[in-house]
Amino acid sequence: MTKRQTIDDYLDGFDGHAREMLAQLHTLARAAVPDASEAIKWGHPAWVHPSGTILFVISGHAKHANFTFTPSTRAAFDTELSDVATGKGAVRLPYGRPVPVDLLRRMIAYRVREHEDDGVLWM
Repeated sequence: MTKRQTIDDYLDGFDGHAREMLAQLHTLARAAVPDASEAIKWGHPAWVHPSGTILFVISGHAKHANFTFTPSTRAAFDTELSDVATGKGAVRLPYGRPVPVDLLRRMIAYRVREHEDDGVLWM
C-alpha cells in the first residue's frame, strides 16, 4: 500500500529559499482559514472549505512558488498585482523575495467570501 503524501512530506521535498517560502505560505494559510482542512490535490497542498470546495492551492517550482486562487479572486486584485507575474488564478512568488503577506491575507479572505456569499466553486 502506498503511503499517502502529507503537506509536511510535500514541504520536505524542498530546501533553501523554496522551503522557507513554502513553509511561510503554509503558516499564512493555516492562520487565515483555520476552519479549512488541508489536503494534497493534484500533488500540491490545498485548503478545502468545510463545504468541500477547494479555496486555494500552493505549489513549489524551480524558481518560484505559486499561490493559486480562482481566476475571479486573482482578477479582483489585478491592480495590486500589476508588478507580480500572474497566471489564470496564480500569483507567482519568486524565491528569495519577501512574501506579500497582507495582500495574500486579503486575497484569502476575498476567496472565502466569494465562495460563501456568491457560491463560487473551484475552477
